[in-house]
Amino acid sequence: MLIIKREVCGYCGACVSVCPEGALELVDAYLTVDPETCIECGICSRICPLGALEVKNAE
Repeated sequence: MLIIKREVCGYCGACVSVCPEGALELVDAYLTVDPETCIECGICSRICPLGALEVKNAE
């Protein structure tokens, strides 16, 4: 599961550009994730300059 820390996110779009599945989208300066498309690879969380994304494994 991808967690978006909205209070930290600067909505720069860096994560959107690196998502291999196109699961992230910036709409009207609001970041969204499609959980059906997201493969939880963690690339977005590693590229985020503010640390606003976190991948949590479902337990």
